[in-house]
Amino acid sequence: MQTTLEKQTTNNRAESVEYVAPNVNIFETEEGYVLQAEMPGVSKDGLEITLEGTEITITGRRSPEAVAGEPLFRERNTFDYRRVFELDPAIDTAKVSAKIEQGVLTVTLPKSERVKPRKIKVD
Repeated sequence: MQTTLEKQTTNNRAESVEYVAPNVNIFETEEGYVLQAEMPGVSKDGLEITLEGTEITITGRRSPEAVAGEPLFRERNTFDYRRVFELDPAIDTAKVSAKIEQGVLTVTLPKSERVKPRKIKVD
């Protein structure tokens, strides 16, 4: 996983926030595209998906882990997730949907009816 450092402004102060880019699979179907992102530790409440123009931003915030002792060794990072994608202009952004199950976010990006293949009936 790749980490990115980002500047955010809060109360007129610039802060550095570190995110992890989640692993993603993207598939094309006849109906559109399906984006699947691995985001373990993120619940529906910690998920934010924004569409702005032809750009989709996915942010997943993890809940802090309660640890019963002092950590001695840690391989899992505790950073939040963030990834930005440029969308095909043929996507019908009004019909985009998302769900998260067992740490895997699935975003369905349907193609606009005008770009879907169709058969023309010959009379």
